[in-house]
Amino acid sequence: MIGSRVFPAYIIHMLDRLLKSLFAPAPQPLADADARLALTALLVRLARSDNDYARAEIDQIEQIIAARYQLGQAEAAELRQQAEAVEAEAPDTVRFTQAIKEAVPYEDRRRVVESAWMVVLADGARADEEDALMRMVAALLGVNDRDSNIARQKAAKS
Repeated sequence: MIGSRVFPAYIIHMLDRLLKSLFAPAPQPLADADARLALTALLVRLARSDNDYARAEIDQIEQIIAARYQLGQAEAAELRQQAEAVEAEAPDTVRFTQAIKEAVPYEDRRRVVESAWMVVLADGARADEEDALMRMVAALLGVNDRDSNIARQKAAKS
């Protein structure tokens, strides 16, 4: 059980492995499944940063991960739920971004920033908390200001 939700043993094991990896003194590159979970948890963290985890943001997260990982609706919802548990247990945003930065080439990280902007903009409001976290996340992912700005503009148009 993580938080107030009951998960099957294999999910608990996967979440435990990811959290241990994220909090290791010298994190190792993430396996594909762990990278998916870390990215989704980062999107959840951004959506929750303004203390208003809106349905539009949840739907946007599921659309992003379904398209990115070629998942069906149920699989995307399950991954999002797992990521919510990881996000709730892992207080350190820096570790998420470090793990993603180490596992993902620059162009994909730029797309991660675009996806993150899509989540931030999904509810139609940009809270100061979301903007501040987005600036930090883009910098920690090693995405320069220019590319982050372009990503935000693309996200606003979609």
